[in-house]
Amino acid sequence: MNFSAKSNQPWAKRKASLNGDKFLNMVSPSYGSFGDLHDKILSGELLEREDGLRLYESDDLFSLGALARFVKERLHGKKVFYAANLHINYTNICASNCAFCSFSRFPGDTGTYLLSPEEIGAKLQSVLKKWPLNEIHMVGGHHPEVGLDYYLKVLKMIRQISPALFIKAFAAPEIDFISKKEGISWRETLRRLQEAGLNSLPGGGAEIFSPGVRNKICPDKISGEEWLQIHETAHDLGLPTNATMLYGHIEKPEDRVDHVLRLRELQEKTHGFFAFVPLAYQNQGDKLNQKECGGILDLKVHAVSRLLLTNIPHLKIHWVGTGLKLAQAALSFGVDDFGGIHLEEKIFSEKGRENGGFESLEEFEFLIRQAGCEPCLANSAYGVVE
Repeated sequence: MNFSAKSNQPWAKRKASLNGDKFLNMVSPSYGSFGDLHDKILSGELLEREDGLRLYESDDLFSLGALARFVKERLHGKKVFYAANLHINYTNICASNCAFCSFSRFPGDTGTYLLSPEEIGAKLQSVLKKWPLNEIHMVGGHHPEVGLDYYLKVLKMIRQISPALFIKAFAAPEIDFISKKEGISWRETLRRLQEAGLNSLPGGGAEIFSPGVRNKICPDKISGEEWLQIHETAHDLGLPTNATMLYGHIEKPEDRVDHVLRLRELQEKTHGFFAFVPLAYQNQGDKLNQKECGGILDLKVHAVSRLLLTNIPHLKIHWVGTGLKLAQAALSFGVDDFGGIHLEEKIFSEKGRENGGFESLEEFEFLIRQAGCEPCLANSAYGVVE
């Protein structure tokens, strides 16, 4: 399926609703070191690999932010999207051995768990009593003893409890793991999950596409090329997806630029990516033992990604990794999706990160309004809830 044909994608042809020169002059009068890129960006011309590297090398953070903010406002105005989402991390048992992961456990380790479909259903019913959820985000480890039937039962359980919930579940490496265990194709795996209620794939497992880096940080995972092929298959079936990039570890700027350009290339073909989500590396309790990056790189990654990925409509920040204060600042660096309330999120929590502790959606919306933006409750297909 080619998503570009859908009428709910006005971003593909949307023109600037404000005078670009006036806006950029107001924020950054000289455009700093990006004067020649300014015309490219205003005209909608694609930035090239060399442009992306130059943006990463520059210390002119405010001009970079101004350019990214202009692109964001050209697409979405002052709107910032967010989801009332529940995370279901159904198991931490995983046959893979990713060097950056603190969540997974090998079979037989202490602290392992696998939630039954009934336990997942009970958790969902409990949360729905307090929260007006509009989305489920479900990912987990590669459990060697769990087959496709388990995943189908979980999806059907969620669908039975709440037919209207948007279900975003099972990252590309999980799809590959399930298909190999069952001896069926990626396409057949996705088709059967879709029939059971799956709406979308999350973007996890992309990490960094660079084979050299990938072999060091996640040698047991599918290749970057396979990740792209699985998402292309999902798009062809009419399943929209997100895309991620893990940054701030051992990768280099050229790895980040090449990563997003590979995504841009596939998006030109399928138009099935709805959002790009940079994920900041967290160093607690993993095998990489690298220093974490600072807020400057966080803002750069989001801004450069917005400028390079003009054909992916939404740029999401995962505030659980960056912190809420920096996430607010990122709304002036090209970000238009503030993520979600992330109830029950466990993967980043294993890194020692705390969730926001929100008591209501109004508290979450306040953070968006405080940044001068207009909060819009939406699911990952960006169907806005009035």
